[in-house]
Amino acid sequence: MTGDSKQSILSIYTDGGSRGNPGKAATGFVFYLDGEEQKRVGHYIGVQTNNVAEYQAFLSSLIEFLDHKDEFSISEICWFLDSKLVVEQLNGRWRVKEVGLLSLWKECKKLLSTLAVPYTISYIPRENNAVADGVVNQTLDETT
Repeated sequence: MTGDSKQSILSIYTDGGSRGNPGKAATGFVFYLDGEEQKRVGHYIGVQTNNVAEYQAFLSSLIEFLDHKDEFSISEICWFLDSKLVVEQLNGRWRVKEVGLLSLWKECKKLLSTLAVPYTISYIPRENNAVADGVVNQTLDETT
C-alpha cells in the first residue's frame, strides 16, 4: 500500500420525523467525508408514521450513496441514527414486528448487501443528530 492511497471514512447522519404520528413527514441526511460536510438532503414524504420516516431517511441516504459511490474513495461507512428501533432492527438484534416496516427493512438489507466496503449502523442521542434533525424540520417548514 502506498502513502498516497489514503481512504476516507464516510459518516452519514440520518433522521426522519413526522408532525403527528402519523402526520406530515420528512427525511433528512447529511454526508461527512473525514468530518467535512459533503451534502445534505431533505425529502417530504407525505403523511407517515415517525418510524416509517426514520426508515425512509436511512434508505434515502443509502440510495444516495449507491447512486454516487464512484465519487467517494472510502474504506468504511458509518451511519448514525437517533432511532433505536431502526438501528437495532437493521443490526439484527430486534425483530421487525410491524408489517408496515417490513418492506422498508427488506429493501435496506438488500441494498446493504451490495456495499463493497464495511459499514456500521449506530445509535446516537437526538442532541447529537442536530444537523440531520434540522434538515427534517426545514423540509417540513417549507412544505407545510
